[in-house]
Amino acid sequence: MRVLKLLEDGVAAYGKGDYVAAVSWYRKAADQGDAFAQYNLGVMYDNGEGVTQDYAAAVSWYRKAAEQGNARAQFNLGGMYRNGQGVTQDYAAAVSWYRKAADQGDAFAQYNLGVMYDNGEGVTQDYAAAVSWYRKAADQGDARAQYNLGGMYARGHGVTQDYAAAMSWYRKAADQGDADAQFNLGLMYDNGQGVQQDYAAAVSWYRKAAEQGNAFAQTNLGLMYAKGQGVPQDYVQAHKWWNLAAANGDADAVKNRDIVAAKMTPAQLAEAKKLAREWKPQ
Repeated sequence: MRVLKLLEDGVAAYGKGDYVAAVSWYRKAADQGDAFAQYNLGVMYDNGEGVTQDYAAAVSWYRKAAEQGNARAQFNLGGMYRNGQGVTQDYAAAVSWYRKAADQGDAFAQYNLGVMYDNGEGVTQDYAAAVSWYRKAADQGDARAQYNLGGMYARGHGVTQDYAAAMSWYRKAADQGDADAQFNLGLMYDNGQGVQQDYAAAVSWYRKAAEQGNAFAQTNLGLMYAKGQGVPQDYVQAHKWWNLAAANGDADAVKNRDIVAAKMTPAQLAEAKKLAREWKPQ
């Protein structure tokens, strides 16, 4: 049977949720040397779909596809080396495979290669190189790369410190729903870094991140309500957000919640606790 037909049958079976059949079709194509099928078979073993999860088998199939130049397999193989799944953890090998995929324009690989340079994992720490790789991925729309690139501009790592540029990149990631970027954008409006100080805008961005469960944003949103900055002062809302942040492990939120609780009536406390219980991340 022709490889293309085998692949089509595998993709169709996967789409129907018949993972066992998908594995069977992918294996037939993979055994004929098809890189895309080898990559897909690696994914099935990686995720335990249609087969017992087996990282070593995933690595084996990823490697076959990666050695044929499949960028997604190269990226995934890099991840296996980075995480020590199915192979001994080896940051240098991770960097090598990420680079192969990144050189083919794979945005995920470019972002991860940036992280390796940023953290000095498998390579000598090099902020300028990290910025370069983050930028390549960010220009392709990768939200985490945009967020990290914003951070590099905010800290002056690998580039001249530039809060306006940091704001620009944070906004790109924030507009894609990245909670960390939304929080940092709120922080910059809060402090007037790279933009005119604007408490209302800070509240808006803190809220977007807080609604996704970001503890730092929840804490800061609580502060805005407690101080009446950008919103009318509201101890009930302050307590609610600090209660949620405290549940996420923020120690400062615990202190703030207990301080504001002493200023609230029993009815206000009951309402705040009710709002926290009923809250769900968006």
